[in-house]
Amino acid sequence: MSQGAASQISSGSGKQGVGASLRRNEDARFLDGKGEYLADLQVPGMAEAVFLRSPVAHGKIRSITVPEAARGQVFFASDIAFTKPIVAVSAAKGFKPSNYPALTSDKARFVGDLLAICIAPTRAEAEDIAQSCVVDFEELPAIWDIDVALKPDAPRVHDSWSDNVYIETRIATGDLDEVRARADITVRKSLRMGRHAGVSMEGRGVLAHYDRRLDELVVYSSTQFPHVIRTILAESLGISESKLRVVAPDVGGGFGPKNNFNPEELAIAALSMKLNRPLRWIEDRREHLIASPHAREHRYELTAYADKDGRILGLEAEVVVDAGAYSVWPWTASMEAGMSAGIMTGPYDIPVYHARAVSVATNKSPLGPYRGVGRSGACFAIETLVDAVARAVDREPADVRILNMVPPEAMPYKSATHKLYDSGNYPECAKRARDAVGLSGIRIRQSRPEPDGRLIGFGMASYTEQSAHGTAEWVARGLPVVFGYEPALARFTPDGKLILFVGIQNHGQGLETTLAQVASQELGIAVKDVIVRHGDSSLSPYGMGTFASRSMTMSGGAVSAACVILAEKITRIGAHLLQAPKESVRLADGKVYFGEQSVSFAEIGQAAYLHPERLPVGEEPALEASAVYQPGRSTGAFSYATHACVLAVDPGTGHVEVLDYVVCHDCGTMVNPMIVEGQVVGGVAQGLGTALYEEIPYDENGQPLASTFLDYMIPGATEVPDVRVLHMETPSPHTRFGIKGMGEGGAIAPPAAVINAINDALKPLGAEVSQTPATPDRVLRAIIAAKEARP
Repeated sequence: MSQGAASQISSGSGKQGVGASLRRNEDARFLDGKGEYLADLQVPGMAEAVFLRSPVAHGKIRSITVPEAARGQVFFASDIAFTKPIVAVSAAKGFKPSNYPALTSDKARFVGDLLAICIAPTRAEAEDIAQSCVVDFEELPAIWDIDVALKPDAPRVHDSWSDNVYIETRIATGDLDEVRARADITVRKSLRMGRHAGVSMEGRGVLAHYDRRLDELVVYSSTQFPHVIRTILAESLGISESKLRVVAPDVGGGFGPKNNFNPEELAIAALSMKLNRPLRWIEDRREHLIASPHAREHRYELTAYADKDGRILGLEAEVVVDAGAYSVWPWTASMEAGMSAGIMTGPYDIPVYHARAVSVATNKSPLGPYRGVGRSGACFAIETLVDAVARAVDREPADVRILNMVPPEAMPYKSATHKLYDSGNYPECAKRARDAVGLSGIRIRQSRPEPDGRLIGFGMASYTEQSAHGTAEWVARGLPVVFGYEPALARFTPDGKLILFVGIQNHGQGLETTLAQVASQELGIAVKDVIVRHGDSSLSPYGMGTFASRSMTMSGGAVSAACVILAEKITRIGAHLLQAPKESVRLADGKVYFGEQSVSFAEIGQAAYLHPERLPVGEEPALEASAVYQPGRSTGAFSYATHACVLAVDPGTGHVEVLDYVVCHDCGTMVNPMIVEGQVVGGVAQGLGTALYEEIPYDENGQPLASTFLDYMIPGATEVPDVRVLHMETPSPHTRFGIKGMGEGGAIAPPAAVINAINDALKPLGAEVSQTPATPDRVLRAIIAAKEARP
C-alpha cells in the first residue's frame, strides 16, 4: 500500500480490512445450495461421456471390439487424430519427455489409461456401452515398483527410452568429505512415503460445446487455472485462443490434481468439436482413485553428520520418486523429486548438503502436484532424521531441533540449496508449539504405565513453505510456463459498488472474502460491497491460477495495487465534489470525507460514469484500474510452522489415536486469521491421511489395490482431533502488507510429526516405523521385528 493512500484511509476501515476475522462472503451461496458445479450445468443436446479405460497396466492394443448396437457411440484416437499429444518438457539437462495422448492407440501404460470415449444420453447408458466393449491386449510385464523399473533389463514404459528414468539431478554445496572426517556421529535413515490420491469432494470434470453466436468453443472444466488451460488446450487442438473460452465454475476442492492439463480435457473438447455436439464427462470416485494424477510415493536414503551435541554439520540425501507412466503438463515428472531435494534442509542451518534426485517411470497413474508438493516428503525426511540424531546423542529431540534452526538474527538467510528465507523466528515457533502441548508433563506421563496399556508418544516437525515464487525461480525450474506474476482489474459500478476481476481460482480458500478485505483496506469500502469475479477466461485478465500458496500474496498484491490507483482517482473526484483540497480528504465507510462533510462512492460513481461534466477538468470518465503484481524476490516469501503431536499407540493392535495436536504457524501478516486457521486445520486433516490412512498399493501385475472407499481409507471427524492453532506474524519485507502464502502448510508436517510421535511411543520396545501411512499392520510389524531382533 502506498504511503499516500494509507494516509487518506480512516483507521475505521481496519475493522474489515487486512487482519479482520470476517465470515466468508462465498459461504452463503454454498450453504443455501446455490453453488454451481460442473455436474449442475446443462446444455441442450448434451451427451454424457464415459471413458473406456485400460484394465491392464502394460500391454499392446491388438483390437477393440464394439457391439453393433453401440456403433456411432464409441470413438477412438483415430477420430480425434488432429489433436497433439500432451508433452511436458523440462529445460533441465537430460530430461526425457513423454507423449501423453488424449486417447492411446498403440499401448496402454497404466490401469486407467484412456482407450476410447463412449457417449449416450445418460452416464449409466454410456457406462453400459463401455463395459460391452472388448479389448484384446498383448500383455507386457508390468513395471509396478521403483526397484523393478530401475533394473537394467526392465521393459521400457516408453519404448524409445534407454531406461525408465525421466531425469536425475544433483545438488552439491560444501565439502562433504571434510564434514565426514570431523563428525562425532553419523546417522542413517531409510524412509518411504505411500502413494495416494487427491480425494477432493468434487472429482474432475469437463463440459465442452460450441457457441454459434460467438463462434467459439466453450470448455467448462473443474480446474485450478482456467487461463493456462486455455493456452495449452488451444495449442493441442490447433485453434486460436481467441476462439476458445475456458470457464471454471464453482470447484469443489482442487488440492493439485486439478492443476494439470489432463487428457480427459483434451479428449472431450476434441470430440465435441468433431461431433459439433455438447459433451460432458464427470469423474466418478473409482476413476479418481485409479486414474487421476497421484501423489507422494517417495523413497529416501539419508545420512546426517553431526557433532556430539547434535548439531548437524552436513547432510547427504537420495530422493527417488515413482512418477508414473507420463509426465504431467506443465509440472513435468521431475517436480516431486526436484522440489523435495531442493527444500530438504527446511528451517535448519545445515551448511553442507549433497543430494541426488531421481524421477522414475512406472506403469502407474502419472504423479502430479498435491497439497504440499515435495515439501511433505522433505519434511518427513529431515524431521525423522533430526529425531534420529537426537536419539544418537541422547538429547531431547525438541532441543536438538531448536539447536539446529536458523536463528532470527541470521535473516535474511540463504540456504544450502540457495533459497532466500526472508523473515521469521523459527526457534521461537518451535518453543511455543512444544510448550503448548506440555512436553514436561508428557515425559512424566510416559514414566508411568497407562491404565489401558497403550504407549504415549510425542513428536514434532518443523518446515518452511516457499510461496509467491518470482519469475527467476520458475525459470530456474525449467517448466514450460513461468508463473511469476498475477493481474487484477478493479472496476466501480455507477452505484458505488466494486467488482474485482482476477486471474486466480477460488476453490475453498476464501479468496472472494480476503481479496475484498484487501480492497477494503485500500479504499475504505465495505466488504459486502465488493464482488470478486474469477474463473472465466473471457472475463478475467490472464492469470496463472491458484496453486503453490501463491494466490493471496500474488492476486492480493495485484488487487492492492489496482485499488491504490482507484483510491487516488476517487480522492481527486471526491475532493472536487466537496470543493476541498485533495490533501484534506480521507476515505472511509464507502465515502470521501472532508471534516464532517462527505460524498459517497455512489455519487462519485455517478459522476464518473453518468455525469462527466461533474468531474475535475482533465479527469477521464469511468472508474477502473488494472495492475500486475510481481513479487520482490525470486525465491518467494517463506512461511513456516512447527507441528506438535501427542498420540497413543496400542501395542496389541497397532492402532494409533491422536490425542492432542498443536500448530504454531507464521504466514506473515494474516489478512483473515479465521480463514488462516481453517486452511491450517484442513491441511492437518489431509496430512493425517498421508500419515496414517491413505495409500494406493499396487500388485505385481500393476493393478491398483485401492479403488473404492472400502479399501482406500481417509480420516473422518472421529480421526481428526481438535487442532489448536497458534499464530505468529513476521511480515515479509518483499510483499504487499507482508503477506506470505500458507495454503499448503497444514498438510506438510503431519506425516513427520505423527511418525516421530509413534517412534517416541515405541522407543521402550526398540521399534521404529519408517513408512507412511503408519497403518496398524505396519506398526505391529515394527513391534514384532523389534521383539525378534532382541537377543
